[in-house]
Parts: sequence; structure tokens; C-alpha cells
Amino acid sequence: MIERYTRPEMGKIWEDDFKYQTWLQIEILACEARAELGQIPKEDVELIKQKAKFDVKKILEIEETTQHDVIAFLTNVAEYVGSVSRHIHYGMTSSDILDTTLSFQMKTAGEILLKDLEELKSILKDKALEYKNTLCVGRTHGIHAEPTTMGLKFALWFEETKRNIERLHSAIERISVGQISGAVGTFEHLSPKVEEYVCDKMGLTPAPVSTQVIQRDRHAEYLSVLAITGGTLEKIATEIRHLQKTEVLEAEEFFSKGQKGSSAMPHKRNPITCERIAGLARILRANAIAGFENISLWHERDITHSSVERVIIPDSTILLNYMLAKMKDLIKNLLIYPENMLKNLNLTRGLVFSQTILLKITEKGATREEAYKIVQTSAMKVWADQNKNLKDELLSSDEAAKYLSKEEIETIFSNDKMLKNVDYIFKRTVLK
Repeated sequence: MIERYTRPEMGKIWEDDFKYQTWLQIEILACEARAELGQIPKEDVELIKQKAKFDVKKILEIEETTQHDVIAFLTNVAEYVGSVSRHIHYGMTSSDILDTTLSFQMKTAGEILLKDLEELKSILKDKALEYKNTLCVGRTHGIHAEPTTMGLKFALWFEETKRNIERLHSAIERISVGQISGAVGTFEHLSPKVEEYVCDKMGLTPAPVSTQVIQRDRHAEYLSVLAITGGTLEKIATEIRHLQKTEVLEAEEFFSKGQKGSSAMPHKRNPITCERIAGLARILRANAIAGFENISLWHERDITHSSVERVIIPDSTILLNYMLAKMKDLIKNLLIYPENMLKNLNLTRGLVFSQTILLKITEKGATREEAYKIVQTSAMKVWADQNKNLKDELLSSDEAAKYLSKEEIETIFSNDKMLKNVDYIFKRTVLK
């Protein structure tokens, strides 16, 4: 029965054997519930439990004729159970089985993804602490801005991973519903107590109201959370790809012995894992859009959603499981080059201190516009001439000299004060 799949691998959840085991479990639980209500003999239920089994190959053969998967399944199970099979599927519709099973599969898959995310969060925390004070240049619009630290990059990803965990918890709770409510959700031929019994045993909650199906906004939310999580992984991958550029080289994917980067150029070390993650995130987003399209169905049900879900839900859960495994390994073995970070920080020859100087001049009484003009005039000279640096330009500026002494300018150009609030930020996130 389903108990032997308590902690399955992700792929197993979506195989026929797991699916049919879950179908059979639900059917047997429904019979147990009806026996508890005195509607069928308990000895008949015991006989069903003893004899009930299925053959995946045979079910698929029967389905070739019936063109109906649940009927094919029930026909095959009845071949093993015999006359007491008349109690199986009593008062139920196919979607009672299909949708309750899908919820169970999505819940089980989601719990695996939660474990992956918790592990990634732990790895990111370790890296954040390790590189908390490793100074590097911050970039906005791809251009050097002010200094930050590599640890803060990891802390940012850590915090976003926490949010993804919270979102996934919520999505799992929302999808963990079942229904055993009949052809249009009215319990015409079954007591609601059957649904309550089955859902309780499956670790699900009865859908408060259903039609012939569980409503697809639940599935859309789940898929959107997977897509958002994929977006986070893409964000991390994109940053690492930039940091691995030859002219940047502040971080790099681990390159194993014997690994090859290019069939044409033996020197190449490419960020292939990051590029793979960035590409696969697009599939998660596309699948989420398909999930949104499934929300609107005709009346109490049509089947426009079902064929789509057979692809997008298994694919998305398996895909994110794979992406998280790759990201965990990537971050754990990421190569960091602090010396290149310092070299790059100094590439603009002091320009990263421009705001500090701007604010200092305003503190001395200049308007912001005046201060901006003084600093920008010197900064543009540095941009135009590779031999110039901002400190020297300010020291030779008559306008700057009206507000700042030589000693004050010298003091401004120090990296030490850049780290003064890093501990404060870490207390709000990684160390919280």
C-alpha cells in the first residue's frame, strides 16, 4: 500500500505505480469509511484489502479499449477482488480519485522541495558568515557603485530562500485538500463522512466546496511558487555568471579534474551549471502560466486542465528538485577570489567614494547641487583619463578646497568605514 512510499524520490511520485497505489489506497479507505457507517459488511472490506492489487501493464492495455484511465484501473482491480469489488468506487466520480491523488502527490513533492530549500538556506548561511567582511564593489546598471561585501550577497540570497520556504509551506497547505463528493460535488450518493475519513488518513483536508474537481487556483498558486523559487535560483546563477567573466573573475564555478569547457578552445572554464539553471527557470515560468490558464473551466468541470497538468506539474516539481540539487552543489563548491574583488574595487580609482565626498561637502554648508557639481567635475576627469584618481583631483580642486581640508579628503578614502553596518544587517537576517 501507500505506506512503502513514505519518503520517495521525486521521480517516483509521478510514476504509474505510485499513482495507482494511491488510487487503490483511496478506494480502500472509502470502503473502510462506508463499513464504519454500517453501509457495507466489514468482512467484505477485509476481503478487498486482502485481494486488491493491480498490474500497470494490464491497466494500460485495458485503457487502449476504454479510453478511460480510471475505468481501466477499476476493471483490473476487480479482476483480482471478485464480486466484492461492487463496493469499490461506490458513489464516486473519477476526479474524486484523480484530484485527491494529485493533491497527495503535490504535497509529497512539495515536502521534498522544502527539504532541498532548507539545505540550500543552510549552505547560504554558512557562506554569508564566511565572507561577511569580504569587501567587493557593488554594481548598479552593471556599473561600479559603492562597496559591499560578498557576505551580503549570500545573505540576500539566504533571506530570499527563507521567503521561498514560507511561500512553499503556504502553497503546500493550500493544495493539501481532497474530495470524495461525487459527480458534481453534492455528496448525492455518499456521506460527507466518507470524504472526512479518507482525507484524514491521507493527511489531507476536505475541500470546503468542490464541483467535480478541486478548484485549480490552488494548483496555479503552487506552480507560481515553484516558478518564483526558480527565479531566485536564476538570480543567483546570473550573478555568479557575471562574477565569473574573465575580466571580473571574483567568483567561479568549481571546475573538476578532467572537465572540459569547449570542444574548440582547451582553455575554457564556462559557468555551465549557472547557465543551465538560468535556462530551466524559463520552463518553470512557462508552466506556471499554463497553470493560470487552467483556473477557468466550464461549469462544474471540463478536461482542458487535465492533459496540461500531466505535463506541467510532474515536470515542474522534478525540474525544481534538480535545479536545487545543482544549486546546493554549486554554492557549496563555489570558488571565491577576494584579491580580484579588491583589484576590481580599485579599478575606478576612488570613484566609489563619490557619495561620501558629496555628503561631506553638504555637511560643510554647500547646497546639494553645488556639492554634486564639485564632485562630478573631478569624477568626469577620472573617467576620461586612466592615469587620474579622484582623491588627487579633489586635492587639486579649488572648489573642493573651499569646504574640505587636505586631511579630511585623505580620511574619506578608506575602506574600513564601509563595513560599519554589516554586523547590523546580519543581525536582521542571517543571525536572526
